[in-house]
Amino acid sequence: MKEIFIDKSRLEDIIKEIPTPFHIYDEKGIRKNIKKLREAFSWNHGYKEYFAVKATPNPFIMEILMEEKAGFDCSSYTELLMSKKVGSSGDDIMFSSNATPDADFLLARQMGAIINLDDFTHIEILDNLCGIPDTISCRYNPGGEFKTTETGNVMDTPKDAKYGFTYEQIIEGYRLLKEKGARRFGMHAFLASNTLTNDYYPVLAEIMFKTAVEIKEKTGISLSFINLSGGVGIPYRPNEQTNDIMEIGSRVKKAYYEILKPAGMDDVAIFTELGRFVLAPYGALIATAIREKHIYKEYIGLDACAANLMRPAIYGAYHHITVMGKEKEPPVYKYDITGGLCENNDKFAVDRMLPKIDMGDLVYIHDTGAHGFSMGYNYNGKLRSAEVLLCTDGSHKLIRRAETPEDYFSTFDFSDKYKY
Repeated sequence: MKEIFIDKSRLEDIIKEIPTPFHIYDEKGIRKNIKKLREAFSWNHGYKEYFAVKATPNPFIMEILMEEKAGFDCSSYTELLMSKKVGSSGDDIMFSSNATPDADFLLARQMGAIINLDDFTHIEILDNLCGIPDTISCRYNPGGEFKTTETGNVMDTPKDAKYGFTYEQIIEGYRLLKEKGARRFGMHAFLASNTLTNDYYPVLAEIMFKTAVEIKEKTGISLSFINLSGGVGIPYRPNEQTNDIMEIGSRVKKAYYEILKPAGMDDVAIFTELGRFVLAPYGALIATAIREKHIYKEYIGLDACAANLMRPAIYGAYHHITVMGKEKEPPVYKYDITGGLCENNDKFAVDRMLPKIDMGDLVYIHDTGAHGFSMGYNYNGKLRSAEVLLCTDGSHKLIRRAETPEDYFSTFDFSDKYKY
C-alpha cells in the first residue's frame, strides 16, 4: 500500500472551498525530502540542487525550494521569467534548452544565468547574439547505449537522443569557448529517465568524471562544476524499490575521490536537477467519481481527465489510486478509471483492481507532484485544475485557481459578431 499524506476528512474540508479536481502538494514532505537530498551530497562543498521548473512550475512551490537552498533549471523564456519573479537570478539559475530561440538566450544572458549549451553550433550563435559569458556549460551526449554494467540491461539510448555534444564536439567546444573568453566551465549530461536503481547516478558520474579528466588533459580546462541532471526516479508502483539517495550520494563520492581527486580536480562542484525525485511523491490529483458505465468492461468516470494528468494517456504510465475512506477494503472490483475526453486513451488506470467505487467517492491519484499539472492542456475545451498547498501547520492554501471559460477564450480576438 502506498502512503497518502492527507486523510478523507481533511480533503472534505478543503473541497467545501475548492471543488475537485485539484492537485495538492505536501509542504512538509517536500521540505523533508530536499533536506535529505542535500545531506546525501553534503560531502561536496559546492553541491547545489537545481530544481527542474518544468516539473512543477508554481511560484509558491519554487519559494519553498528557494528557502531550502535550491536553484532552478529553466528550459524556456517563461520559466526564466518565473524564476525572476520569485527573486532568483545569476548562478542560482541553470538555463538548459534546445533549439533555443534568440530571445531565450538573450534573457538568460541578461539574468546572469548559467547557460548550458545543447549544441556545438550554439557557441557561435550565442557569441554573435550577446557574447560568451565568463561561466558556460556544455551538455554531453556520449552516444551508444547506456548500461549500468557492461552486461546489464540497456537503460536508455543516448545515440537516439536529440540532446548534447558528441565527445569530439565537446573537446573542441571547450577549446573554442576558452578562445572566446570563457573562464569557468561546467558539463551536464542526462542519459536515462526515472531510473529505479542506486547504480544510475554513480555510473553516470564515472562517465562524466573520466570525461572531465580527459577534457583537462586535452584542453587544459579544469571544470568548475559537473551537473548530473535528473534521472533518479521514484516508485510509482507499490511493489517497486525506492532509491536510497544516501547510498547514491556515497557512491558518487567514491567515484569523485577515485577519479577526480588524483587528477587534481577535487574542487569540482556537483549539481543535480532532481525534479521528479524531489517533488513527485508529495503531490496528488484529487478527483471525484461522477459516472459509472457497465458494458464490456466496468468504467468509473472522474471529473478529472488527461488534461489534468497526461502521463497515463501518453506514456501508459502507472499512477497508483486510493479510494479515500476505503483504504482497508479489499480490491475485488476491476475497473478502467477514465476521464471525459473524446479519446480512448483518456484513462488513469486500465483493469485496475480496487474497492467498490460509489458515485461521489473521492479518488486520490498518487505521485503527481512532478510532471502532473505542468503537462496539462486544453483539448476538448477542458480546463486546467486548481493547485493547493497543504502547509506544514496543517492549513491549506490555494496556490493556483482553476481555469475558467473566460481564461480559455481570453486569447481570441473576438469581433462583436462572435462575442460569447
